[in-house]
Amino acid sequence: MQHAIGYLLAVVIGLSLGILGGGGSILTVPIFVLVMGYTPKLAIAMSLPVVGATSLVGAIGHWRAGTLDLRVALAFGVVAAAGALVAARLAAFVPGIVQLTLLGLVMLAASMLMVWPPRLAERRTDEASPTASPRRSLLVVAIGLAAGMLTGLVGIGGGFLFVPALVLLAGLPMKTAVGTSLLVISMNTAAGSLGYQGQVDVPWSVVAGFTAIAIAGSLAGTRLVRYVAQQTLRRTFAYFLFVMAAFILYQNRAVLLHPAAALKPSASGATVR
Repeated sequence: MQHAIGYLLAVVIGLSLGILGGGGSILTVPIFVLVMGYTPKLAIAMSLPVVGATSLVGAIGHWRAGTLDLRVALAFGVVAAAGALVAARLAAFVPGIVQLTLLGLVMLAASMLMVWPPRLAERRTDEASPTASPRRSLLVVAIGLAAGMLTGLVGIGGGFLFVPALVLLAGLPMKTAVGTSLLVISMNTAAGSLGYQGQVDVPWSVVAGFTAIAIAGSLAGTRLVRYVAQQTLRRTFAYFLFVMAAFILYQNRAVLLHPAAALKPSASGATVR
């Protein structure tokens, strides 16, 4: 029954990705933990291939539509992937309850960005590039590494960080930034998934089924997007994300109230399997 509900929610993740162009994948870990009953560390490792494969399908669609900058994606993605790989290896020394709490904080930030998105002006691709100046290059490296490390630690794609960075630093138009971000996320999550090899025993049959359903939902969402009030849906999803984040933080409040105890090796999270 738990798995059936989880698979049903995978459709919601896919639909949100198809309609909103991102954001839904941040719910993958909470669904694996709170609904399907996996430990936080295992849920994070399971979420990475789900998010990566779903993002890759979206990236292919953008590439066909001409809204993906392969050069920028590779330059930005390599840096982010390096951060994800390192963080995933270091995650072996981080208690699962700490990872889940960090995810809750990231979800709070993402929900706020969905309600009050940054104003990103449309820019020409040739106005800026990741190597246009030493300062911009340094910012690209810093943001790429930070987002990559978040991916490795908490299992998110990082699109809410990548898209603004690609617009403001790489000078990409908004639609191209979204498409390029999807390819960066697929690279990012692949590296993170590699970093978790040997740490947990991933149930690949569950991951494959969840991924297939999420991809199907994403494809359906791209067809439904013209019939849905996107702004209203975005705000509704943001509020839902906020509630989920608050619940996760409350459930793991010991990390915030008693951090020393939470950092003990025995602290593995509230849910086990």
